[in-house]
Amino acid sequence: MRPTAPDPETPSQVIPRPPVTRPGGPAPWASLDPSLRRGLTVAQVVDRLSRAGWTGPEPPATETAVDVFDGPLADGSLRRSAVLVGLFDEDGEARVLLTRRSTRLRSHRGEISFPGGRMEPGEDPVTAAFREAFEEVGLDPATARPVGWLHPVLTFVSNSVVTPVVAVLDPPPSALVPNPDEVDRAFDVPLAHLLADGVYQEEYWTVPGRRGRLSADGSYPIRFFGVAGETVWGATGRMLYQLLCVALGLDPSGA
Repeated sequence: MRPTAPDPETPSQVIPRPPVTRPGGPAPWASLDPSLRRGLTVAQVVDRLSRAGWTGPEPPATETAVDVFDGPLADGSLRRSAVLVGLFDEDGEARVLLTRRSTRLRSHRGEISFPGGRMEPGEDPVTAAFREAFEEVGLDPATARPVGWLHPVLTFVSNSVVTPVVAVLDPPPSALVPNPDEVDRAFDVPLAHLLADGVYQEEYWTVPGRRGRLSADGSYPIRFFGVAGETVWGATGRMLYQLLCVALGLDPSGA
């Protein structure tokens, strides 16, 4: 699958920066030799997930989220969601599937995300992630093999705890069809691009009343990636940060 160009007629997403922000630090992989950030295959990523203990069943409901909100996930007020972190190899490089959410949606409109959404009653994260990927972009669940997970992430806007399900896509997707009610664009990018110099940026935001794991000045990190003419940030940025850290054998704490 080759990435399509963004539609110039599609409105740009709005990033709601608060009045108080400050620059963050470099990517944790910035000091690595560039050759170590290229040629990552899906097999290598799965091996690193296994070494980190992030394969097998989903994390238990009492698992603490690797998030700026540092708290247990067994909170009845939180909605449960799941997303599909779909990986496949092309030309010796692992690639990851992403979507641009429709600008007609009520929340997170126009944002870059993984395919996914709310879990229905009785669903587990794998079932929900595969169902949503089929509904949003027509991904055949038979071509997706779950291999692990990333730590859950909390989204403040929708008050959801999101479990990222990592799956190998075999064969690679070739003709995905975005559902226009939910998705404006489906595309993929190589992990090597996400790890290249200048792609990752970090900011620290200060929002009055925000709870959770904060820096000494009351701020928290926001992760940004510039990919395929788009900006990834928010919960998806935090998930990508986790994925890349684990793929390189780095500590993803604070994702």
